[in-house]
Amino acid sequence: MAFLIGLAVIALFVYILYARLIKLKNSALEALSSIDVQLKKRHDLVPNILKIAKKFMDHEEGVLSKVTQMRSISASDYDKNNPEEVSQHLEANKQLQSAMMNLFAVAENYPDLKSQETMVRAQETYEEVEGHISAARRFYNSSVTDLKNAVEIFPSSAIASMIGIKAMPFFEMDEAERKPIDASDYM
Repeated sequence: MAFLIGLAVIALFVYILYARLIKLKNSALEALSSIDVQLKKRHDLVPNILKIAKKFMDHEEGVLSKVTQMRSISASDYDKNNPEEVSQHLEANKQLQSAMMNLFAVAENYPDLKSQETMVRAQETYEEVEGHISAARRFYNSSVTDLKNAVEIFPSSAIASMIGIKAMPFFEMDEAERKPIDASDYM
């Protein structure tokens, strides 16, 4: 009888760890989906900004095409359960953000564009969306931390290994993004 009770306690313990791992994985996937929702808003906004900018920035075709290229790459589908594909998706979106920062820096050289009301509103909306993306990133990284801890700490690490749950990548900034932007670099 004691053996059966001991076995039942062990089975219950394993099940609790299993359920916790699944909840943590799903929480991280939900957080990743939140980032995707905000990135979709950015992707929808970028063409409008490019249309406005193109009217004024005839000599900056390289900047505009880089933003268009990065938008296309970052909008591609990926497998959310594959940590490598998630990492590539996050990297592509970081590159789009960098290209947009470059576009806004170059736009500073065009007084007519800077004073254009639609461009000002588009830039304000873009900054608002970036704020939402930032909040979604923090939530995602928090969820990834919880999952990573569960996947790496024994005994849940053994169960995670058995059922194939892996840690997801953090959404981190590149070293170049940590430095302040000098608009003169783009002039």
